[in-house]
Amino acid sequence: MAYRVPFVDPREHYRRYKSDIDGAIQDCLVNGDLIHRRQLFDFERNLAAYVGTKDAVGLASGYHALHFALLAAGIGPGDEVITAGHTFTATVSAIIHCGATPVLIEVGKDYNMDPTGLAGALSPRTKALLPVHLNGRVCDMDPIMEFARKNRLTLIEDACQGLGATYRGRMAGSFGTGCFSFYPFKALGALGDAGAITTNDPEVARIARLLRYNGEDRETGEFYFHGYTALLDNLQAAVLDAKLRHFPSWVEHRRMIAEMYRQALSGVKEVATPHFGNDAFRDAYQNYAIMAQRRDALRSFLKEKGVETLVSWPKPMWAHPALRIPDPKLEFTERICREVLSLPLSAETTGEHVAIATAAIREFYAKG
Repeated sequence: MAYRVPFVDPREHYRRYKSDIDGAIQDCLVNGDLIHRRQLFDFERNLAAYVGTKDAVGLASGYHALHFALLAAGIGPGDEVITAGHTFTATVSAIIHCGATPVLIEVGKDYNMDPTGLAGALSPRTKALLPVHLNGRVCDMDPIMEFARKNRLTLIEDACQGLGATYRGRMAGSFGTGCFSFYPFKALGALGDAGAITTNDPEVARIARLLRYNGEDRETGEFYFHGYTALLDNLQAAVLDAKLRHFPSWVEHRRMIAEMYRQALSGVKEVATPHFGNDAFRDAYQNYAIMAQRRDALRSFLKEKGVETLVSWPKPMWAHPALRIPDPKLEFTERICREVLSLPLSAETTGEHVAIATAAIREFYAKG
């Protein structure tokens, strides 16, 4: 159906940035630059500069970033990795595909890892800590980094939803090994799937570059191990590099729209908005995720009104029997799955869109 208020609007996005996107693609095609060429290296350099790391490695997806970061850390069978229970399944799948065991802990009211749960999750087998920066908000990194340092754990950030967000002035993806997704509907999205690792460790960058191209050093032709086919192709890198120039203004737009939502939903007692009142954090609002009473009925009502929404995720990972994830008994995560609802928010979302969506929410709750 055609929504009055789309969750994202890729057609309008392309219309606005057509010349940049077309120009980036044309640059690749005219020069025959399709695989492992200048446009990839330019994007890697510019992404690293934006995040504030020494290096970035372009990959085929955010999942590959997570998997390769774990492999570069030497994570394997018998190891445990502590991560958040409220996250996309790929976070846990990357751990499992290394042969390791995910240890899921509870999240706080901001949907991110609760550092108070770390000590209880630690065991002699724990080798890495994998916080997830969800919805464009960085985790509370001071206690997380101190815990990792004290216990000699590798710190890997799932920043797939975190690009542009900061904690005490530092960008998501700059605290440990950062893992990013550029899925088309991310704040910085490719025209297909794409991802990257950011790092200050040259060895992590070297291993990731080998892993992404079948274990081969592209300069020498030497193979160092059995790798994967997970290179970020030049066309996607070129488009991402063109978009990256606009990205800071898109983040500011998202912050402005988020503030409009906050003001318009003020006083709606059935809704908890994602504003947490701590100046250490500057959110990028990848998603505007509210917690809403009678969430499913509200979502149906919004759909009738032409407002598109997203639920991340309607049930926790361990409720999917095929995934064989033991139930960690995380009550708040389960509540989030019942109540969370993301409202439309993108670089193309307008004040009028916010007015339509919030008026519909107020109407729904006014009806009781």
